[in-house]
Amino acid sequence: MSDRGDGIEVRPADDRKTFKHFVQLPYQIYDGDPNWVAPLIRDVKTAFNKKKHPFHTHSEVQPFVAFRDGRPVGRIVAINNRNHVAYHEEPVGFFGYFECINDPEVAAALFDRTAEWLRERGLQTMRGPASFSLNEMAGLLTMGFDRPPTVMMPYNPEYYVDLVTGAGFEEVQSLIGYHLSHSDAPEKLVKLEKKLEKRLGVRTRTIDMDNFEGELERLRDLYNKAWEKNWGFVPMTDAEIDFMAHELKPLVKRIPTQVIFAERDDGETIGFTLFLMDANQALIHAKGRLFPFGLVKILKYLPTMNYCRVLTLGLVPEARGQGIDNLLIMALFRHGGAAGTIGGEFSWILEDNTAMRKPLERIGSVISKRYLLYDRAI
Repeated sequence: MSDRGDGIEVRPADDRKTFKHFVQLPYQIYDGDPNWVAPLIRDVKTAFNKKKHPFHTHSEVQPFVAFRDGRPVGRIVAINNRNHVAYHEEPVGFFGYFECINDPEVAAALFDRTAEWLRERGLQTMRGPASFSLNEMAGLLTMGFDRPPTVMMPYNPEYYVDLVTGAGFEEVQSLIGYHLSHSDAPEKLVKLEKKLEKRLGVRTRTIDMDNFEGELERLRDLYNKAWEKNWGFVPMTDAEIDFMAHELKPLVKRIPTQVIFAERDDGETIGFTLFLMDANQALIHAKGRLFPFGLVKILKYLPTMNYCRVLTLGLVPEARGQGIDNLLIMALFRHGGAAGTIGGEFSWILEDNTAMRKPLERIGSVISKRYLLYDRAI
């Protein structure tokens, strides 16, 4: 417990009552915000359940809640991602799940307590937001407050930028979200597709749900190979990939064409892309609760989803620079259009990843959202 002498008390959210405040606080922060999509309370609880979420098998997290005069006014999670420290050989800890009233003193109290916790574990830099890692939700929204977030992307009030920078953080990385306002493939790409397939000896196919475990094995290998050189990337453990895959399985099972592989004629899998129909278009009506009426609302609005998010599009290193990404993009247009999309978001992409950004801009995508990650020496 930390009391700064200014009426602000920061408590570990270890007991049931304090953790309930941790879970419920966003409803206070976002009251009246039409663009906020409440996460399912069940999912938040699962994330902090050490027996269910595999992140806890290799790393450590500590949720905190800030109180003023007995009233919850902010929350944060200190994250010691041991796999990140080992993989990058840097003493960096993280903060995530940050929510706060518009008060610099409350924000400072939360960040100071997090810094103290990380420092006790030998870490020298605090980075964030990330919940729990860059493989999950990451970044502070700094541009694009005019529409709700897409599925599995963060959202926050504009004033959070001032709270973070005012607490001594500096920008360390910029993440981009692209918006595509149509689902019609460019004519040039349509004409190019067959020529590329023949010249490269590459074809695309969608996931075989009858062999889900075998397909998951392919995804596991591809994911870690395709992103191993990305800034901040940490290989996902087998348990983490299994956890995420089985969480997404109901959405993929509904429309299996959302997972697309690129394969050579000899059967070698060299890349994949994953898009998801934007479930937030339905979840926004549930207010984070499945019962008693949330599930009914979700089921009501699921058929109306007409927007998607492209989460990943990656190739193994030896397959890059040959135009294979164009085949995956063409497959996205084909299968996304068949699923009923009228547009979509590509997110997130590192701002300096020009190899990925240029193809998206060539098909008419425009930057619609920007997210920042920040560092602070501790």
